[in-house]
Amino acid sequence: MDADDLEKEFQDRIRDAAFPCVGAKSALARGSLKVVPARDLTSAWNDVAIHRELLAWSRDYRDEPEGLRSLAVVFEGPLDLSEPDFEAWMWQRIQSFADKDAWLGQPYDRSVSPDPEDPHFSLSFGGNAFFVVGLHPGASRPARRFPRPALVFNLHDQFERLRDEGRYERLRERILERDLAMAGSLNPMLARHGEASEARQYSGRKVGEDWACPFKDPRE
Repeated sequence: MDADDLEKEFQDRIRDAAFPCVGAKSALARGSLKVVPARDLTSAWNDVAIHRELLAWSRDYRDEPEGLRSLAVVFEGPLDLSEPDFEAWMWQRIQSFADKDAWLGQPYDRSVSPDPEDPHFSLSFGGNAFFVVGLHPGASRPARRFPRPALVFNLHDQFERLRDEGRYERLRERILERDLAMAGSLNPMLARHGEASEARQYSGRKVGEDWACPFKDPRE
């Protein structure tokens, strides 16, 4: 599947009337949702290129910190991963990106914590905090299902700005309402930043209290 097809497939998913994330829909409508094609979630083949995109995304946001934007890395495969397997490979890719960020001497965004057990945890690339939404064919939550593995990187600061503007809670309510309509139940893993570590939400898999995040930032 070529890059244009991967991009169209992802955009069509966001445009689907039932897709609950209105933030992603807004980013797509504004032209601020970028799709980065990649080969294989279980391979490091594209890790350097993906990390380079994250650095550029972070730099561009500092130059123009307005509106909602998302960077979606869409992998050609594998198409048959279980939820635990997707989660494990997702964290391997994230670990690789974080290792590269540290090796290049990029600072950690100190508005968040590098400790995945901390309720204020977020990832950091290029000095800016990010959180990740994982999508894949085997996801149990309908909102997280996509024909192939994808990692959607969102800047933490843009949601803090919405909170400061008094717009965040309404956006969150709309997403929850749409997710409830789609799945028939609310996602039990959702929590506000500062209430529980967002690392538990990245893969979309329901995890228990004994779950341990398989990630350690070298700068922690």
